[in-house]
Amino acid sequence: MIKTAKTPKTSIDSGKLSPLKILNYAGLGIGALLLFAVLIFLLFPDPFINSFMQKRITKAFIISYPSDSLHVGNLHFNLWKNKLECESITMKSSEYNCRIGPTSISGISWMKILWNKDITLNDFRSSIINAQNITLTFRQTLNELHIDKLHVSIHDSEMIIDSIEFYSLLADEKFFAKSKYRQTRFRSDISSISITGLDCLKMFQGKIYTAKCINIHDIFTDILVSMDKPYDNNSSNPQMPNEFLESIKETIKIDNLRIFNGRLKYSERFGAKAKPGVVTFNDVNVSVSRIANHTEQSDTSFIIGEGLFMNSGKMKLLMEIPLSAKDFSLRYSGSLSSMDASKLNSFIEPGQQRRIKSGVLKSAEFNISVSRGHSNGVLYLSYKDLSFVIINKETGSENGIIDRISSLFGKIFIIRGSNLPDKNGKMKLGSTKYSRNPNDYFFQFIWFALRNGIADVVGFSPI
Repeated sequence: MIKTAKTPKTSIDSGKLSPLKILNYAGLGIGALLLFAVLIFLLFPDPFINSFMQKRITKAFIISYPSDSLHVGNLHFNLWKNKLECESITMKSSEYNCRIGPTSISGISWMKILWNKDITLNDFRSSIINAQNITLTFRQTLNELHIDKLHVSIHDSEMIIDSIEFYSLLADEKFFAKSKYRQTRFRSDISSISITGLDCLKMFQGKIYTAKCINIHDIFTDILVSMDKPYDNNSSNPQMPNEFLESIKETIKIDNLRIFNGRLKYSERFGAKAKPGVVTFNDVNVSVSRIANHTEQSDTSFIIGEGLFMNSGKMKLLMEIPLSAKDFSLRYSGSLSSMDASKLNSFIEPGQQRRIKSGVLKSAEFNISVSRGHSNGVLYLSYKDLSFVIINKETGSENGIIDRISSLFGKIFIIRGSNLPDKNGKMKLGSTKYSRNPNDYFFQFIWFALRNGIADVVGFSPI
């Protein structure tokens, strides 16, 4: 019997895929799509970051500050460096406008943020923040603060700020014309500030500001006071150091603050467009220790400084300020080396209408105590051959007959030409009694008390 070959039986289901194969193909398809999406995200992450992160950042800001506004520029994410970059940031409120240029943040688990997981301050322990061209404009005072570069390393507990400028947006005449009362205009320019031992995480919480050391390099401060106008007794008064620290709710603790190569220009003007009297300090180096508030034990801050007064005499200063005191109290002492007295003409002529013709300052020492805003101290001022003339307020001339008569009158009845120790070592001592005017700033008070002692020795009345 011959067997014939059987023809394969064709199943009606042969054209269909089994469920297992369908799942396999679906898995491959989904995997390919996910891989494609990952590749797109890795190669072109910015569209995803901008559509998601911008809204989330803005929403979080509005929740925290509902009355303010925030605009975040285009974002760029560098996956390989784990860095988020932003072209610009703009914040506005009723008190200020803030504009920040290119900014970057690295060292943060951005994937955790993208997946909407809980974020804690510990997630920022390794982060580094860099920002450029920061401008903060204060609406009410029309003052502006500008910073070229800001670097914050939370991991290294440090902050570096480069090129800081603080200034008024108004020219001097407009600044003083806006008020009928005495005003003080400040300008400041700082090359760099470096802060080490900074507890960044506590600082971000806004409760505690602590640092080991703050170094300020190449600072120039320009102060101009409109002495031709009266004090405004109804205005809020400038705070003294203890009052300022006490008013801050947050805890501040700074071990050391140092200033290197500082310059100070203090000026008093006595009329619109009039030439001001100027006092300068150059090559200033200052060390301040133990700056703190809200301490359980009384704490005293110590200030040690030296500089070149009027580019001539070397001045030294020691100051002790009890920061925990409820009233304004302190002690300060110092000395000044030999200098040509005529160097003071830039300050004396505009305010006193006097010109020093000759005189040599041999030395000066002062020791002043301040209690509840009242200074009481002594000034040792040794000088010889001091002579002056009265000058015309408008022309600055000393040649008129009236000027010569006034100079002679002043020489006979007012000025003490020399103040040197006699054979018994005695000399005229200056009394530095001065009571704080509520409108005095801290360094104005320090200077006014010292100036009273100079006036008491020499024999003229301070302005």
